[in-house]
Amino acid sequence: MPRLFTALEIPRDAALSLSLLRGGLPGARWVDVENYHLTLRFIGDVEGHVADEVANALDRVRRPAFSLTLSGVGAFGQKKPHAVWAGVAASPDLYALQGEIERICQRLGLAPDPRKFTPHVTLARLKSTSPHEVAAYLSARGNFATVPFRVGRFVLMSARDSVGGGPYIVEEAWPLMRAEPSRSASLATSASEASRIVR
Repeated sequence: MPRLFTALEIPRDAALSLSLLRGGLPGARWVDVENYHLTLRFIGDVEGHVADEVANALDRVRRPAFSLTLSGVGAFGQKKPHAVWAGVAASPDLYALQGEIERICQRLGLAPDPRKFTPHVTLARLKSTSPHEVAAYLSARGNFATVPFRVGRFVLMSARDSVGGGPYIVEEAWPLMRAEPSRSASLATSASEASRIVR
């Protein structure tokens, strides 16, 4: 089985903003733009029946759609940096969704994720990059932020073993609930959705 994880997809405009952060860091292996994502819960290599149980349980998630802004940059590995990433502006809805998925996984017998949830989008994996070089890269890009975007679903992704991660494949997707807007707002929304479909 491939490695599985739940994630949020990064829409095209935000991915374009992220792509502008590429470059200027020796020893960095940059993630392909189409592979940008925000991991909610790493599940790992599991048997097919466990993957089915997880997918069935995720069918019961009922969370509202929400808005998300990518903001700031950082690195994992203080003394020996191994990745640089873009962060996320504070979002109670994101933490609520992630927390529910975490509880579902634990109820199904998956071990708790030992790492504290730090929402981020990995930009590059590093090899032999000095902390000084990483600090210079981060300080030059500290004011990074995207325009807010709407998160309308979460997905189960799979990753084949490869250098640098990816390609990632969406195995299944679950929509988040739409808030009940006023009638005029919902008409405007359905009109804009229709125009998106036509294009």
